[in-house]
Amino acid sequence: MSALEIETPHGPARVHLDAPNEARGLLVLGHGAGGGVDAPDLARAELEAQALGFTTALVEQPYRVAGRRSPAPAKQLDAAWLAVVADLRERGLTSGVLITGGRSSGARVACRTAAEARADGVLCLAFPEHPPGRPEKSRQDELDGVEVPVLVVQGKSDPFGMPADGPGREIVTVKGNHSLKSDLDAVGEVVAGWLARLL
Repeated sequence: MSALEIETPHGPARVHLDAPNEARGLLVLGHGAGGGVDAPDLARAELEAQALGFTTALVEQPYRVAGRRSPAPAKQLDAAWLAVVADLRERGLTSGVLITGGRSSGARVACRTAAEARADGVLCLAFPEHPPGRPEKSRQDELDGVEVPVLVVQGKSDPFGMPADGPGREIVTVKGNHSLKSDLDAVGEVVAGWLARLL
């Protein structure tokens, strides 16, 4: 695995890249608002993708690289993400299918940018449908705006709510809450099956 620093309009992002000799696709994953790319569900999704022959890229947003805990505004997150995807494309790493995604906030970024990134699918781990206790603040429109296949893996007791199903969207519930740590084997099995179908 190698670490790349990629310039974005909002400072450098860091990308943890693992590339096989002949990749079947590229999976780009972003972290949650307060966490990093070492989250257990991200690590498991990365492992399953690598077993299928994907190049994997775990992206640290510029605010995290700069040592800040509070996330940047959505427009900055999206712009930095798109700059990273464009850079990976220029490096020739997007042969085969391009799947973007992430956990929580990272999943929201991938949904909002799916069309511009020219993603073939979006993987959402613990999509935060609404802030805890605030169902009226729904983010369902971000999911509904994605026109490529979407997989949402959601904990049954996630305080951030449960997204609605829709065309081209698969919602799979697993044991546990927003961390998705309770049953990583189930997370891995679901992710592996969905990725395999997109190859």
